[in-house]
This record gives sequence, structure tokens and C-alpha cells, in this order.
Amino acid sequence: MANGAQALMKTLADAGIEVCFSNPGTSEMHFVAALDDEPRMRAVLGLFEGVATGAADGYARMADKPAAVLLHLGCGLGNGLANLHNARKGKVPIVNIVGDHATYHMALDAQLQSDIETVARNVSPGFVRTSMRTEDLCNDAAEAIQAARGLPGQVATLILPADVSWGEGGKPAPPPPPPQAVPADDDTVAGIAEVIRSGAKTALMLGGKALREPALLAAARLAAHSGVKVFSEVFPTRLERGAGRPPVERLAYLAELASLQLSPYKHLILVDAKAPVSFFAYPGKASELVPEACQVHTLSDSAQDAAASLDKLVKALGADQAEPKVQSATRPARPRGRLTAEKICKAIGHLLPNNAIIVDEANTSGLMLPVMTAGAPAHDLITLTGGAIGQSLPNAVGAAIACPDRPVLALVGDGSAMYTIQALWTMARENLDVTVVVFGNAAYSILNVELERVGAQGDVGPKARSQLDLTGPNLDFSRLAQGMGVHAVRTDNAEDFCQAMEYALAHPGPHLIDARIPESLNRTKRRILPWLLRSLPNLPQPLARALKKKLAP
Repeated sequence: MANGAQALMKTLADAGIEVCFSNPGTSEMHFVAALDDEPRMRAVLGLFEGVATGAADGYARMADKPAAVLLHLGCGLGNGLANLHNARKGKVPIVNIVGDHATYHMALDAQLQSDIETVARNVSPGFVRTSMRTEDLCNDAAEAIQAARGLPGQVATLILPADVSWGEGGKPAPPPPPPQAVPADDDTVAGIAEVIRSGAKTALMLGGKALREPALLAAARLAAHSGVKVFSEVFPTRLERGAGRPPVERLAYLAELASLQLSPYKHLILVDAKAPVSFFAYPGKASELVPEACQVHTLSDSAQDAAASLDKLVKALGADQAEPKVQSATRPARPRGRLTAEKICKAIGHLLPNNAIIVDEANTSGLMLPVMTAGAPAHDLITLTGGAIGQSLPNAVGAAIACPDRPVLALVGDGSAMYTIQALWTMARENLDVTVVVFGNAAYSILNVELERVGAQGDVGPKARSQLDLTGPNLDFSRLAQGMGVHAVRTDNAEDFCQAMEYALAHPGPHLIDARIPESLNRTKRRILPWLLRSLPNLPQPLARALKKKLAP
């Protein structure tokens, strides 16, 4: 007779869950032992819980189905919380299994006892359950799987007490039915078609599944036929872009620039997206970015089929035969000379292979990445959906496991890399085809920018500056990577960087390039930036737009 863990493992595998990213402890040992009973389940160890949760996120973004995560008690869940937050904001499906003390041990308040359900609700608001009986475990798991895979996708947390795991009498549950997405209803489509026919300046805001190629082609037909503008949300969960695909303009991170982008429009139509808001609050500035004179409409929400909704709108407007504009194939020239963040982006655009996956957490260093890779071969882009740094390296692990035949490029700032540096060890252990580029500017550069923007009073002294500075000692990522089994080189000029990248792309397995660069926005530029942003509303529109293109192309 199967115990609870063995029955749970079969329930997961029967439902199509093929990978478990884990960082287990004592309470999870029966689940760990059950891994050997299920040949369909791949087990991947992360040396930190944030690696396991971030890898499950990256996997689901590329596989379009959930993986399982195994974590140890409330403390383990807490350590993995940041990347579960990113997954929640990206509407990514994950089956999050958290071990707990045996049910009879909980009341004793042992050293590791905690309120796991309260912690879990921060990242799993739609489904948190503690399975208290072996007989109920697999039905609870099936409901967790259904919740994770439902629309929109979500993190579903199942809490597994040790005695429920080792208890006899586990019975696998049948797989839950797959979710069925439906498009926008006819009345909604007809109403939005009338808005577009009115001739008022109109823009589409695409997010989620609307940034896949079929939906992008439909949106591009609408743009060609009716002149609507097509925007993407700031941080897409997964954006399909590159040569042969319709280009889409991403909304800027800086609120002042995003407001400028939206300022001409009288109507904003949301497709699997929310109305844009400022990433943070700033003194004296609006948090909502949609202009007051602009009316917001929703074509489809995240529980509906975005591509089918856009197709219905295309038919309603008679745009079926419109020729969608697609990105031409272009590459920047090979960079030379002293290495900078811009030259790294240029090299990536010059060398990016076909069908690559870019996981972008380059932050300020990646400002030129969109323009430099616009005409590169077709690729997928994963971004920092929840803003919690430390996503890129674990996401790359998951993406490489989901798509073993595709090259993965992880771009990460040096500060962000240190949050989940243990992911390098997992890349080496699993022999994943990942090339990591660390933008080593020895600073939390984005925070230096924000220090100027929030209007911190008075001169900022050495104590404050030291909290945003990563020198003394300097981080040596090439040695850190080599110590975890990853081939690595360090470079400070463009010629060596290109050579290192060519080598990495030509040789399977993980590689790291420790790229030493100056900050993209030095102290003088950072001091000027707030003044430039404040001046935008008072500038002529052509000049303001030219300035926006210079700051965030």
C-alpha cells in the first residue's frame, strides 16, 4: 500500500508535472524518498530556496505548465518568498509544496514551528491548504494543481505535514481537467470596435499571454488597419520578439517617461494587462499613469483568451487582410574598445543565436538592450515581473530545463546576482546550456538613480553612499562561478567580451562572463536626470519624445 508521499508523487506526475525543484529538510524526507518511485519526475536541487522557487517560475514561463517546488517549513518558504512574489505578479503557475511538522507535533511549538499558512497567503492568495489526513492528501493536491493551472495562473501552496506524508493508505487522485479560456464576449468586442472606429487616438496595452506571437500578429493587424498604437506592459512575463515578429513598444520604467508615452491617447484598451501605475510613489507626483483625459477599456482580462479576443476584434473591424508590420532582420556592428553596458548590449544583439531565451535582470545596465536586440533572430524575453531582485539566475535554470534545445542567456547586475548566486551550482550540476553575463559596475546603480529621484534632503554623505556601493571588497564572479563548477572568464574590453560570448554559445553547458563596466548613469547624469524628467511636461512634444528615446530607447 502506498504512503501519502508516494500517492502524491503519482498524482503530480499523472497531472503532467514533470519537474520538482527542491530544497528539502527533515519533514520532507518521505517525499524525497518517493522521488525514486516515480520515473516521470525529474528532481532538481537548489542550494537556496530562492533558487528553487525562481527556477520553477522560469520553467513555467517557458513550458506553459507548472512545476512543483518542495520547501522546508515556514523558514524555507520565507527564504523562497521573493521569487514566488515575482511568479505571482507574472501570473505564473507553480505547485508549491511546503513540508510541516507532524500534525501531533504542531502544538508543541518546536524550534521550527511557524504559521506557514499566513506566510503563504502573501504569494498564494487564491489557494493555501494544509492537508491534515493521508486520505485527503491527493484530492487536495489535485485541487492545488487545478488552481495553479487555472486562469490566470497562480502559485498554489499545499502544506504537507510529515505524518500525512508517511501515513499509509494514500490513493492517487485523477488529473484535474485543463483550464478552458474563453474570448471576450460579443458586446465587449463590439463596444471596443466602436471606440476604435471613432477615430480618437487609441492605444492597446498588452500583457501576459497577449505578448505571444499569435496575439501580437492580431494587434499588429489592428495597428496597420486602424492606426492604433501597441504598447507592452513594463515588465512582461514572456515577450516573443525579434526578426519576423511584430515589434511592440514597452512602457518605460520611469513614470515620467511612461506618462509621456501615454499622453497623446484618448482611449487605452487593456488586453491581459492592468492600467499602468508608477513603480513607486514619489513626492508630488501622480501614481496613476493614465492621463485624466484618457478613457480605459478592457477587451480581455487575465482569465480570458487574449489571442482569441484580439482575433474577434480584428474580424469586427474588417482588419483580417491587413498586413501586420514585422521587425526586419538587423544586427548592430561588433563593438570595440573599452567595455561599457551599451557595448555589452550591442554585442548581444550582434551575436544572439536563433530561438534564444533572454532572462533580463540587467536593470540600468540593460537600457540599450531592447533597441540592440530588436532585429536579432526571433527570441523570447523574460523580465522581472515583481521587481524582487535575484530572479534572473534561477529563472534561467528553469527555462533551460523547460527548453533544453534552446540557448539561454541570463543578464544580471552584480548586486542582483549575489541574491541567488547558488543557482550557478545547479546550472553546473544539471549541465544546463546557460550563458550568464554579470554587469559588474560595483554598485546598486538603480538605487543610486532612485536616491536622486525621491528627493532625499540635503547632501548625501559617505555613510548613505556606502549602502549603495559594492566596492571594498570587490566581487570576483569568475572565481565564484569556477568554485561552483561553471566555466567563467573576466573581461573589461569589447573584443574579449565578444570572444567569450562566442565561446560560450559554441560550447554546451553553463558559462559565465564577468563583465567589468562603469555605471551607465554616473553621478553627474543621475543629478541631471530628475531635472530632465521634471522638465518633460513643459517641452514641445517632439523634443520631449526625442529626450525619452535618448533616456529609454
